[in-house]
Amino acid sequence: MSAQTELEFKGYAMTDPKAWSNLAVIPFQPKTFGPDDVEIAITHCGVCGSDLHVLTGGWGQSHLPLVVGHEIVGRVTRVGENVKNFKPGDRAGVGALVGACLDCRACNDGYENYCPKSIHTYNREYPDGVITQGGYSTGIRAHERFVFPIPDKLESRYAASMFCAGVTVFSPLKAYGCGPGKKVGVIGIGGLGHYAVLLAKAMGAEMYAFTRGTSKAEDAKKMGADHVVDTTVDGYWKGLEMTFDILISTVDKFPAGASIREFLGMLYVHGKFISVGLPDVDQPLPAIHPFDVTMNGSLIGGSLIGSKEDMMEMLQLAAEKNIRPWIEELPMKDAGKALEGVKAGKVRYRYVLKQDIAPVE
Repeated sequence: MSAQTELEFKGYAMTDPKAWSNLAVIPFQPKTFGPDDVEIAITHCGVCGSDLHVLTGGWGQSHLPLVVGHEIVGRVTRVGENVKNFKPGDRAGVGALVGACLDCRACNDGYENYCPKSIHTYNREYPDGVITQGGYSTGIRAHERFVFPIPDKLESRYAASMFCAGVTVFSPLKAYGCGPGKKVGVIGIGGLGHYAVLLAKAMGAEMYAFTRGTSKAEDAKKMGADHVVDTTVDGYWKGLEMTFDILISTVDKFPAGASIREFLGMLYVHGKFISVGLPDVDQPLPAIHPFDVTMNGSLIGGSLIGSKEDMMEMLQLAAEKNIRPWIEELPMKDAGKALEGVKAGKVRYRYVLKQDIAPVE
């Protein structure tokens, strides 16, 4: 293992679920360091909707105290003896996973993000009992498979949110053939949706942005949307029947009485409706009838973050095409303010926290 200055692990943690946005700095026990691990001193961490769902209990109970955050960028401080692709001083990122079994069919096929034994970056338990803690902190350790080098052309503050939001939409776009000659729609222009617009356009597709109201219409056009559709207008789907090869739904919560039948009718033959938004566990997708998917042979599916291959391709695309997410950078001490902003729908379009407990150059 390489020589290093000892990294002190501290983070902004929830200690009381009733005060989920009132985060306090605490020390925590990191992953037990192993021969395949990379240790990173964190410089930036994006604020994800997942952080909010976990802190507010929408996805179940949490281990306490809990440090969230899984859009992580920093500098490598230490590498295990088996690590070949990183060295101290390198810039690197970590996303929503820090481990998996690496022995099952999914892992062997390059789909480690679907491993049944995957280990989430926070609020999970390692086999030795250590609880995973996230990126609103000074540092993290992860298996090399879940650590990603950052191209020189990408600034750390822009790269951070790519490690969850970016790859979450890039993976299905890539998997289902987004590119020149394809028509792609994204439903919901928030943190995920704005990435879908940026990436699909960079991949060469004709891009449609579906949004409730017109407040984000001009932003969507500046991001690269060729068309913006206001879903509050009666009959908004008319003229778009049998149009789309891919529809990416980033919707985090469908309003009462909402329907996805109109969207399914806009898919071309064997078109895909892919859900990447993950609401609270008590909020299912709106109901559909078999006719809704039979008449055009459309398919409904989901997608979970992305593989290492997906991540590397997305980062390279972002570097080559000069893709820059729309972010607001805040000191990490303002994590609670950022989380409240996400909950209130004020973010345009991703908060990124700069680590301030033990700043890293």
